[in-house]
Amino acid sequence: MPELILNPRARRLFLDRHALSEAPSGPATGQALQDLIERIGFVQVDSINTVARAHDMILWSRRQAFRPPALKRLLERDRSLWEHWTHDASILPVRLHGVWQHRFKRDEDRLHKNWKAWFRDGYEAQFDNILNRITKDGPVGTADVGEGEVRGKGGWWDWHPSKTALEWLWRTGRIAVTRREGFAKIYDLTERVIPEAHRAPVPAEDVADWACRSALRQLGFGTSGEIAAYWKAVGPEVAKLWCREALAQGEIIEAEVEGAQGQRRKVFIFPEILDETPPEPTPRLRILSPFDPALRDRDRAEFLFGFYYRIEVFVPEPKRVWGYYVLPVLEGERLVGRIDVKAFRDAGALRVKAFWPEAGVKLTKGRRGKLEGELDRLARFAGCERVEFLDGWERETLGVSK
Repeated sequence: MPELILNPRARRLFLDRHALSEAPSGPATGQALQDLIERIGFVQVDSINTVARAHDMILWSRRQAFRPPALKRLLERDRSLWEHWTHDASILPVRLHGVWQHRFKRDEDRLHKNWKAWFRDGYEAQFDNILNRITKDGPVGTADVGEGEVRGKGGWWDWHPSKTALEWLWRTGRIAVTRREGFAKIYDLTERVIPEAHRAPVPAEDVADWACRSALRQLGFGTSGEIAAYWKAVGPEVAKLWCREALAQGEIIEAEVEGAQGQRRKVFIFPEILDETPPEPTPRLRILSPFDPALRDRDRAEFLFGFYYRIEVFVPEPKRVWGYYVLPVLEGERLVGRIDVKAFRDAGALRVKAFWPEAGVKLTKGRRGKLEGELDRLARFAGCERVEFLDGWERETLGVSK
């Protein structure tokens, strides 16, 4: 019979791998920040700045000494990090550039195959024009190109030709993000951004092994589907095949993991991880980004923590259950609630509109004190002087239909 990983231990294994077990203290610049990002794998980038940008808040949740200029230095000066695509736009260790070159080719093949569905006639000619301009004149952003071109209102396939060219060239590896101005990407030739030591492609036959092996270590345990979804570097069938072969060779074993409601799921795990004694998470309460790596796989978070969460940014306001940008709240090894909070920097206030506890969670005096302390820290990080609690901010637990 496969060994059973009880739910408390499963949570601890998972949280430890996502750097959410220890207190969010310690250095958060230079090599210490680089090591943190290597540990959690990648940091999703998102433009929403209701409280702070997702990538900044992800790092702050783990090291509250973190400030955004430290990340900017690693990206734009040290070049030890770079931006590209996992399941979404993300900041990655630059050592992975060689692995990503298989993705450049894959994306190019897919876009060529569906050319008519993605681009209007005449767009392809602009690709060489933009590349030649960058080669000759240096970095550009979307604001620097496309003067006089017709701009569509749809997705990137309906952008004006020059902006589409920038996206195509970035997705396929010809250019790279050299810096951001505000939140706008500024692109340059890849060879001017990515250090030469990291531009050598990883052999195609090694990509699947790297993607699956590293994903399983980052997750601690997982199904083949979860392994495939982690980097989005290989498809589900490739991950299934890797799991079968690694299992046959004794490199991984099967186990069962217990969910929050006592349900069980078959997973794969490295034997040495099964033997680990994960640390007990700090009782510290912390507020997480909706795009936190620990919550990226919503189904996995629901299975392990019993926490049903869907971001409602794209839900029409009358249909929202909670709010536009509601943040999960972690305490120890439990997700204990969610909070609707927004930074009003001009007024110097972080305003709390609502806090909803999870079922069975009470806002006791001790928990309220921890929440207020975390909000004070979050306010300072968001550039606010104080926290304001709006009338009726304490809400009742909501039962949500899925």
